Amino acid sequence: MAPHYPSIPDPALSLALAVVASSTSPLILLEADMMVIGASQSFCRAFQIDPAIVDGNSVFAMGQGEWDAANLRSLLRETALGTADVEDYEFDLDSPALGKRRLVLNAHRLVHADGPEVRVLLEIFDATDERTAESFKQSLIRDKAALLQEVHHRVANSLQIIASVLMQSARRVQSEEARGHLTDARNRVMSIASVERQLADSQADEVHLRDYFTALCRSLAASMIGDPEALMLTVEVDDSTVSGEVSISLGLIITELVINSLKHAFPDERHGAIVVAYRAEPTGWTLSVTDNGVGMPAAGAGAKSGLGTSIIEALANRMQAVVHVTDMAPGTQTTIVHEDGTQTAPGLAAIAAGRTA
Repeated sequence: MAPHYPSIPDPALSLALAVVASSTSPLILLEADMMVIGASQSFCRAFQIDPAIVDGNSVFAMGQGEWDAANLRSLLRETALGTADVEDYEFDLDSPALGKRRLVLNAHRLVHADGPEVRVLLEIFDATDERTAESFKQSLIRDKAALLQEVHHRVANSLQIIASVLMQSARRVQSEEARGHLTDARNRVMSIASVERQLADSQADEVHLRDYFTALCRSLAASMIGDPEALMLTVEVDDSTVSGEVSISLGLIITELVINSLKHAFPDERHGAIVVAYRAEPTGWTLSVTDNGVGMPAAGAGAKSGLGTSIIEALANRMQAVVHVTDMAPGTQTTIVHEDGTQTAPGLAAIAAGRTA
């Protein structure tokens, strides 16, 4: 490209033209009246414009007239007047040679300190491929979300069918021990089904814990509490949201702890209450299940830890949380605490000492 120089030498202009000529980005240097002083070779190549006919012509006459757009005229005029500075303005160019292109424009007013000349430097970036790739990515994300939602619905339906089969089996068996195991398995399956329903109704795999814990505890109460006036199961949760994976772990822990309280804390149709609480802080989160039942067993009156204890330990370790069991006198509180730097969860010896889920 041979730059167009004015008849009177202008050192500032010469420097600007040298910068434009050496640029690997599409650049155009314009007079205040939008006549082209110089354009980089990268611009001419990118937009298939003959360099020989660029200099000295209006920028709006380039190509086959596709650059003559009202919004581009307005932007460049305002830039030349100093009333606007164009930054990352997206402009659609309908080029006969290239087709529809999405361009990102940056235009800046140049004023030399020693003269009245005003010029405009226009930088152009062709973002068509990036925008197409971004649109394709967003389409894939939407398709994935729809598919994942359908999977959650199907899994939840299947789990409810399994839970129904387990309950029917529990009613048919003669052994009280076998009936108890089948009922426990049914309740665990129902807890997973509940979180699957919640995930299906959530966006971007984010679960609102208050809604989820409320639905989960409502399901547990309906299946395990015969007299809601005798035993109350309540939820106290802040506005936290977590990923679907974390919500599943929290839901399973709640299920095990609530089942444990219902089985052991209120013998002989004792009245009472269970509270499920969750709060998040900048340093971590705390989940607790508290009952006002008979409390911790006496020392030495223990039993072997059961499946529920093992599940809680495994889930807590997976989330790098610590389990604390406190005798509330009366009642028992189990707290799962996750803090920055927490690495392990100690065993649930206190629960295994007589209250085994």
